[in-house]
Amino acid sequence: MQRIRLRYTKRGRLRFTSHRDFQRAFERALRRAQVPMAYSAGFTPHPKVSYANAAPTGTGSEAEYLEIALTERRDPAELLGQLDTSMPTGLDIIDAVEARTSDFTDRLQASEWELRLTGVEPQEAERAVAAFLAAETVEVERQTKKGLRTFDARSAVTSLTSADSSADGVVSASPQAGGDRPGDGACAILRLVVRHLTPAVRPDDVLSGLRATADLAPPVPAAVTRLAQGPLDEETGTVTDPLAADRDATLVATAPGGNA
Repeated sequence: MQRIRLRYTKRGRLRFTSHRDFQRAFERALRRAQVPMAYSAGFTPHPKVSYANAAPTGTGSEAEYLEIALTERRDPAELLGQLDTSMPTGLDIIDAVEARTSDFTDRLQASEWELRLTGVEPQEAERAVAAFLAAETVEVERQTKKGLRTFDARSAVTSLTSADSSADGVVSASPQAGGDRPGDGACAILRLVVRHLTPAVRPDDVLSGLRATADLAPPVPAAVTRLAQGPLDEETGTVTDPLAADRDATLVATAPGGNA
Protein backbone atom coordinates (compact mmCIF):
# COMPACT_ATOMS: atom_id res chain seq x y z
CA MET A 1 0.00 0.00 0.00
CA GLN A 2 1.01 3.58 -0.61
CA ARG A 3 0.25 6.03 2.18
CA ILE A 4 -0.39 9.73 1.48
CA ARG A 5 -0.52 12.46 4.12
CA LEU A 6 -2.74 15.45 3.43
CA ARG A 7 -3.07 18.89 4.95
CA TYR A 8 -6.49 20.52 4.79
CA THR A 9 -8.26 23.66 6.01
CA LYS A 10 -11.53 24.72 7.65
CA ARG A 11 -12.23 28.28 6.50
CA GLY A 12 -14.99 30.83 6.80
CA ARG A 13 -18.38 29.48 7.81
CA LEU A 14 -17.19 25.90 7.35
CA ARG A 15 -15.27 26.24 10.61
CA PHE A 16 -18.61 25.15 12.13
CA THR A 17 -18.31 21.81 10.32
CA SER A 18 -18.06 18.96 12.79
CA HIS A 19 -15.40 16.29 12.41
CA ARG A 20 -18.06 13.78 11.37
CA ASP A 21 -19.38 16.19 8.72
CA PHE A 22 -15.85 16.55 7.34
CA GLN A 23 -15.43 12.77 7.25
CA ARG A 24 -18.57 12.41 5.15
CA ALA A 25 -17.50 15.20 2.77
CA PHE A 26 -14.02 13.72 2.41
CA GLU A 27 -15.27 10.20 1.71
CA ARG A 28 -17.57 11.59 -0.99
CA ALA A 29 -14.56 13.40 -2.50
CA LEU A 30 -12.61 10.11 -2.53
CA ARG A 31 -15.39 8.46 -4.50
CA ARG A 32 -15.77 11.37 -6.93
CA ALA A 33 -12.03 11.48 -7.58
CA GLN A 34 -11.98 7.68 -8.02
CA VAL A 35 -9.11 7.30 -5.56
CA PRO A 36 -8.02 3.63 -5.31
CA MET A 37 -8.54 3.37 -1.56
CA ALA A 38 -7.48 0.47 0.61
CA TYR A 39 -10.31 -0.84 2.80
CA SER A 40 -10.37 -2.43 6.21
CA ALA A 41 -11.27 -6.09 6.61
CA GLY A 42 -14.33 -7.33 8.43
CA PHE A 43 -18.12 -7.31 8.10
CA THR A 44 -18.37 -3.57 7.27
CA PRO A 45 -15.22 -2.51 5.38
CA HIS A 46 -14.43 1.19 5.39
CA PRO A 47 -11.73 3.24 3.63
CA LYS A 48 -8.45 3.43 5.50
CA VAL A 49 -8.33 7.08 6.57
CA SER A 50 -6.53 8.20 9.75
CA TYR A 51 -7.26 11.63 11.21
CA ALA A 52 -4.80 13.42 13.48
CA ASN A 53 -5.76 15.82 16.27
CA ALA A 54 -8.77 17.51 14.66
CA ALA A 55 -9.60 21.07 15.71
CA PRO A 56 -12.76 21.62 17.80
CA THR A 57 -16.00 22.43 16.00
CA GLY A 58 -16.39 26.19 15.61
CA THR A 59 -12.69 26.93 15.14
CA GLY A 60 -11.06 27.64 11.81
CA SER A 61 -7.86 25.91 10.82
CA GLU A 62 -5.09 26.15 8.27
CA ALA A 63 -3.37 23.00 9.51
CA GLU A 64 -5.46 19.84 9.80
CA TYR A 65 -3.92 16.50 8.81
CA LEU A 66 -5.02 13.06 7.72
CA GLU A 67 -3.50 9.98 6.10
CA ILE A 68 -4.99 7.68 3.47
CA ALA A 69 -3.88 4.25 2.25
CA LEU A 70 -4.04 3.41 -1.46
CA THR A 71 -3.96 0.11 -3.33
CA GLU A 72 -2.30 1.73 -6.38
CA ARG A 73 0.42 4.34 -6.48
CA ARG A 74 -0.56 7.93 -7.20
CA ASP A 75 1.43 11.13 -7.58
CA PRO A 76 0.70 13.20 -4.42
CA ALA A 77 0.44 16.50 -6.33
CA GLU A 78 -2.05 15.10 -8.84
CA LEU A 79 -4.06 13.47 -6.05
CA LEU A 80 -4.17 16.78 -4.18
CA GLY A 81 -5.68 18.55 -7.19
CA GLN A 82 -8.29 15.84 -7.79
CA LEU A 83 -9.42 15.78 -4.16
CA ASP A 84 -9.45 19.56 -3.69
CA THR A 85 -11.67 19.95 -6.76
CA SER A 86 -14.13 17.49 -5.21
CA MET A 87 -14.27 19.20 -1.79
CA PRO A 88 -16.56 22.09 -0.76
CA THR A 89 -14.97 25.54 -0.84
CA GLY A 90 -13.62 26.20 2.65
CA LEU A 91 -12.65 22.58 3.21
CA ASP A 92 -9.55 22.79 1.03
CA ILE A 93 -6.79 20.22 0.49
CA ILE A 94 -3.62 22.33 0.38
CA ASP A 95 -0.71 19.91 0.72
CA ALA A 96 0.08 16.26 0.02
CA VAL A 97 3.16 14.12 0.50
CA GLU A 98 3.91 10.41 0.43
CA ALA A 99 4.23 9.04 3.96
CA ARG A 100 7.73 7.69 4.42
CA THR A 101 7.99 7.86 8.22
CA SER A 102 6.04 6.18 11.01
CA ASP A 103 6.12 8.78 13.79
CA PHE A 104 3.77 11.39 12.33
CA THR A 105 1.43 11.77 15.31
CA ASP A 106 4.45 12.10 17.62
CA ARG A 107 5.54 15.12 15.57
CA LEU A 108 2.31 16.99 16.35
CA GLN A 109 3.80 18.45 19.51
CA ALA A 110 2.19 21.90 19.56
CA SER A 111 -0.26 24.23 17.81
CA GLU A 112 -0.15 27.92 16.96
CA TRP A 113 -3.49 29.69 17.25
CA GLU A 114 -4.88 33.10 16.37
CA LEU A 115 -7.57 34.46 18.69
CA ARG A 116 -9.42 37.44 17.26
CA LEU A 117 -11.09 39.42 20.07
CA THR A 118 -13.63 41.78 18.51
CA GLY A 119 -14.58 44.62 20.84
CA VAL A 120 -11.39 44.37 22.93
CA GLU A 121 -8.84 47.21 22.92
CA PRO A 122 -5.26 46.05 22.25
CA GLN A 123 -4.06 47.71 25.48
CA GLU A 124 -6.60 45.73 27.47
CA ALA A 125 -5.48 42.52 25.80
CA GLU A 126 -1.80 43.30 26.50
CA ARG A 127 -2.59 43.83 30.18
CA ALA A 128 -4.44 40.50 30.35
CA VAL A 129 -1.64 38.65 28.54
CA ALA A 130 0.95 40.03 30.96
CA ALA A 131 -1.13 38.91 33.95
CA PHE A 132 -1.63 35.43 32.49
CA LEU A 133 2.07 34.92 31.71
CA ALA A 134 3.10 36.21 35.15
CA ALA A 135 1.04 33.55 36.91
CA GLU A 136 2.71 30.28 37.86
CA THR A 137 -0.53 28.36 37.46
CA VAL A 138 -3.92 29.30 36.04
CA GLU A 139 -6.63 26.86 37.03
CA VAL A 140 -9.67 26.66 34.76
CA GLU A 141 -12.72 24.45 34.64
CA ARG A 142 -14.13 22.58 31.67
CA GLN A 143 -17.20 20.39 31.39
CA THR A 144 -16.21 16.95 30.09
CA LYS A 145 -18.04 13.68 29.53
CA LYS A 146 -16.93 12.68 33.02
CA GLY A 147 -18.16 15.89 34.62
CA LEU A 148 -16.55 19.20 35.56
CA ARG A 149 -12.75 19.05 35.46
CA THR A 150 -10.20 21.52 36.84
CA PHE A 151 -6.70 21.79 35.36
CA ASP A 152 -3.82 24.21 34.81
CA ALA A 153 -4.05 26.16 31.55
CA ARG A 154 -0.74 27.99 32.06
CA SER A 155 1.72 25.07 31.91
CA ALA A 156 0.98 24.19 28.28
CA VAL A 157 1.36 27.75 26.95
CA THR A 158 4.85 28.40 25.53
CA SER A 159 4.07 31.87 24.12
CA LEU A 160 1.19 34.33 24.12
CA THR A 161 1.37 37.76 22.48
CA SER A 162 -1.09 40.52 21.67
CA ALA A 163 -1.27 42.86 18.68
CA ASP A 164 -3.62 45.48 17.27
CA SER A 165 -5.36 44.08 14.16
CA SER A 166 -4.68 47.36 12.36
CA ALA A 167 -0.97 47.52 13.29
CA ASP A 168 1.64 47.45 10.57
CA GLY A 169 2.96 43.96 9.90
CA VAL A 170 0.04 42.17 11.55
CA VAL A 171 -1.52 39.72 9.10
CA SER A 172 -4.71 38.07 10.28
CA ALA A 173 -5.83 34.70 8.99
CA SER A 174 -9.43 35.51 9.85
CA PRO A 175 -10.77 36.94 6.55
CA GLN A 176 -9.72 33.71 4.88
CA ALA A 177 -9.68 31.12 7.63
CA GLY A 178 -12.23 32.10 10.19
CA GLY A 179 -13.64 35.52 9.70
CA ASP A 180 -16.95 36.57 8.32
CA ARG A 181 -17.01 39.35 10.90
CA PRO A 182 -16.68 43.09 10.29
CA GLY A 183 -13.26 44.63 10.75
CA ASP A 184 -14.44 47.99 12.13
CA GLY A 185 -14.00 48.95 15.78
CA ALA A 186 -11.62 47.72 18.44
CA CYS A 187 -10.11 44.31 17.84
CA ALA A 188 -7.13 42.68 19.52
CA ILE A 189 -5.39 39.66 18.07
CA LEU A 190 -3.69 37.11 20.30
CA ARG A 191 -1.11 34.67 18.98
CA LEU A 192 -0.89 31.55 21.09
CA VAL A 193 1.49 28.58 20.98
CA VAL A 194 0.38 25.70 23.17
CA ARG A 195 1.93 22.28 23.72
CA HIS A 196 -0.19 19.17 23.16
CA LEU A 197 -0.35 17.80 26.68
CA THR A 198 -2.80 15.62 28.60
CA PRO A 199 -5.31 16.99 29.39
CA ALA A 200 -5.26 19.05 26.18
CA VAL A 201 -5.31 22.82 26.70
CA ARG A 202 -7.52 24.47 24.08
CA PRO A 203 -7.78 28.15 23.10
CA ASP A 204 -11.06 28.50 25.00
CA ASP A 205 -9.25 27.28 28.13
CA VAL A 206 -6.69 30.07 27.69
CA LEU A 207 -9.54 32.56 27.26
CA SER A 208 -11.02 31.26 30.51
CA GLY A 209 -7.60 31.76 32.09
CA LEU A 210 -7.43 35.36 30.83
CA ARG A 211 -10.84 35.97 32.36
CA ALA A 212 -9.72 34.46 35.67
CA THR A 213 -6.40 36.33 35.91
CA ALA A 214 -7.31 39.70 34.36
CA ASP A 215 -11.11 39.77 34.01
CA LEU A 216 -10.81 39.88 30.22
CA ALA A 217 -14.27 39.14 28.80
CA PRO A 218 -14.76 39.86 25.07
CA PRO A 219 -18.30 41.11 24.29
CA VAL A 220 -18.66 38.53 21.49
CA PRO A 221 -17.17 35.03 21.14
CA ALA A 222 -13.58 35.01 19.89
CA ALA A 223 -12.88 33.95 16.31
CA VAL A 224 -10.27 31.20 16.70
CA THR A 225 -8.05 29.84 13.93
CA ARG A 226 -5.33 27.22 14.08
CA LEU A 227 -2.44 28.54 12.00
CA ALA A 228 -0.03 25.61 12.39
CA GLN A 229 0.57 22.38 14.25
CA GLY A 230 3.65 20.23 14.28
CA PRO A 231 7.07 19.92 15.94
CA LEU A 232 7.94 22.63 18.45
CA ASP A 233 11.30 24.35 17.93
CA GLU A 234 12.43 24.82 21.53
CA GLU A 235 14.97 27.53 20.62
CA THR A 236 12.62 29.80 18.68
CA GLY A 237 9.32 28.70 20.20
CA THR A 238 7.83 28.25 16.72
CA VAL A 239 5.75 25.41 15.32
CA THR A 240 7.34 23.81 12.24
CA ASP A 241 6.05 21.74 9.31
CA PRO A 242 5.26 18.13 10.32
CA LEU A 243 5.41 16.98 6.69
CA ALA A 244 9.02 18.13 6.24
CA ALA A 245 10.48 14.79 7.36
CA ASP A 246 8.43 12.95 4.73
CA ARG A 247 9.57 15.37 2.02
CA ASP A 248 13.20 14.92 3.05
CA ALA A 249 12.85 11.13 3.03
CA THR A 250 11.25 11.29 -0.43
CA LEU A 251 14.13 13.37 -1.78
CA VAL A 252 16.63 10.84 -0.43
CA ALA A 253 14.68 7.89 -1.85
CA THR A 254 14.32 9.43 -5.31
CA ALA A 255 17.90 10.69 -5.55
CA PRO A 256 20.35 8.73 -7.71
CA GLY A 257 21.17 5.56 -5.82
CA GLY A 258 18.10 5.88 -3.62
CA ASN A 259 15.22 3.41 -3.36
CA ALA A 260 12.17 5.15 -4.82
